[in-house]
Amino acid sequence: MSEIKAKPFSRIGTGAAGLAALLVIIGAANLIIANLRLRIDLTGEKLYTLSEGSRKVLGKLGNDVVLKFYFSSSSAEMPMGLKTYANQVQDLLKEYEIAGKGRVTLEAYDPRPDSDSEEWAQRYGIEPQQTNPFGQPVFFGLVAVSGETEQVIPGFNPRTEATLEYDITRLITRVAWPEKPVLGVMSSLSVLGAPQNPMMMMQRRQQPDQGWAAFKELRKDYTVREIKPDAGEIDADVKTLIVLHPKSLSDKTLFAIDQFVLRGGRLIACVDPFSVADFEANQQQNPMMMQMGGGGQAGPSTLGKLFETWGVGFDTAKVVADMSCSTKLNAGNGRVEDNPAFLSLAQVNMGKDDLLTAQLSSVMMPFAGAFSANTAKELTFTPLITTSKDNACLIDQMNAQFGMGAMRAQLKPDGVQRVLAARLQGTFKTAFPNGIEATGTNTVPNHLTSGTSTVMIFGDADFLNDRFCVQVMNSLFGAIAQPINDNLTLFGNTVEQFAGREELIGVRSRGQFNRPFSKVDALEVKAMKKWQAEEERLEAALQETQQRLTQLQQQKTGKERLILSKEQQSELEQFRKTQADTRKQLKEVRKNLNSEIESLGLTLKVVNIALIPLLVIVFGLYRGFQRKKR
Repeated sequence: MSEIKAKPFSRIGTGAAGLAALLVIIGAANLIIANLRLRIDLTGEKLYTLSEGSRKVLGKLGNDVVLKFYFSSSSAEMPMGLKTYANQVQDLLKEYEIAGKGRVTLEAYDPRPDSDSEEWAQRYGIEPQQTNPFGQPVFFGLVAVSGETEQVIPGFNPRTEATLEYDITRLITRVAWPEKPVLGVMSSLSVLGAPQNPMMMMQRRQQPDQGWAAFKELRKDYTVREIKPDAGEIDADVKTLIVLHPKSLSDKTLFAIDQFVLRGGRLIACVDPFSVADFEANQQQNPMMMQMGGGGQAGPSTLGKLFETWGVGFDTAKVVADMSCSTKLNAGNGRVEDNPAFLSLAQVNMGKDDLLTAQLSSVMMPFAGAFSANTAKELTFTPLITTSKDNACLIDQMNAQFGMGAMRAQLKPDGVQRVLAARLQGTFKTAFPNGIEATGTNTVPNHLTSGTSTVMIFGDADFLNDRFCVQVMNSLFGAIAQPINDNLTLFGNTVEQFAGREELIGVRSRGQFNRPFSKVDALEVKAMKKWQAEEERLEAALQETQQRLTQLQQQKTGKERLILSKEQQSELEQFRKTQADTRKQLKEVRKNLNSEIESLGLTLKVVNIALIPLLVIVFGLYRGFQRKKR
């Protein structure tokens, strides 16, 4: 009897031991899994995986780097949206710590009011943000420390999430390699900002000219030095020179650039057949010229003799038009028109095999010029940005300034693919074999005649102007310049390859969040061509009728000139009919285009909304049927 009673207790003990063992196993499994970085990035461009460029930077670290993450996680004043974003930032910082393999240490701090963490955050330069006028300020920033070198991101902003990894990796490079390369900037425009008279600004209520955002960004990583457009020499410590919109440079300055390239200096040249920024600047300086319809001193820019010697062609009288890259612009009176000279270039226009352009998908170039190459065998000419083959042509830059009405007659695609940006690499020869003379003697008697270097050329200067690459947004962390395309990325990639750390290019040029509707764009190009053909036919009919009316009018004499003859009335009636029919056909073209686009949109909605649930239902029915058979 006692044996029978002992069995239940034995079973209970065995079950309890098993349960305890199971709990221990579950606890151990949770502890192990909690320390594993299990993540799957399902985005097509791997947007949430640490890039190869960042890994290369971390792999080259010679000194330890400490990342100090300051975030007011316990503050009731912190908005929930920022808390969610802060978790994403901290998660990415953990990826840096893991990839650093002991060289990178992550420290997280919650800077509560009157705490040591708050004092250190303010000392480092983390900017306190007032989310509530009556509450305590909050902190959300990052400090990188390596030895005695410190760098800071004063505040993270969810609107700049696309550049988050780049910003963090760049922060690490600043403390790991604190020396700043010297960049020279030569321009006929105030890209670095213009000195202002404070009293004059107060009288005119003007804001100070702080320069273009693209060049303000450069100051964070480089020592930027202005080189005057009339300079006769480039400083020896300048390793990279940016020349933007070089108008009417003298032989003295061209010779200085020539010798800079031959000594191994790297050149980034942005020339332009028609610069919108230059045109508008001259209108502001010459308001009377604007009222009279003049453009002041605005004009094209080129490197003249240097291009000729290098074998590069650049026609300053022509701009590129490409109907497959047209941009929708405000034409006034509530109208919107597609302007093919205002280029919105997509991924298909970028060099896919080059690090500078491989990941770019949206570059804007208004009224750009085209390059042609007839270089010597010692120089390699590599196109990086091109137009389409089937829809591009060249038009007079004067006509391009006045919109579609003035340039329509020249929009005749010629099957030639134009080069908008290219790299020159190899051995350059001087454009001044005899030096340059001043008062009968050479200013530089021992000048160079050849040398090895790299030159990047862009057929547009306006793509770096704020109007065409950023929009200023007001946020919790103040006014920020938010990129609207990849223009700044393209420029930053070029500068980094020429003067900085090339690994950063792979971080900056990561996949894009926007996906262009290429099928819709193709439909619009097709309709634009048909629309243009119909308009040209209408214009031809109008001119023919007007010529006919003029001929009939010339045949009259005296008072008969004031009276329309039956033949003239017939001509007018025929023209009105032709005009009405053509306009009807134009409306039909647009109507058919919209119909095709709506049909395509409906198909995409059906696929995205209905297809996946339908596949799930079919799979469920199939599984149910299989189980019944078993």
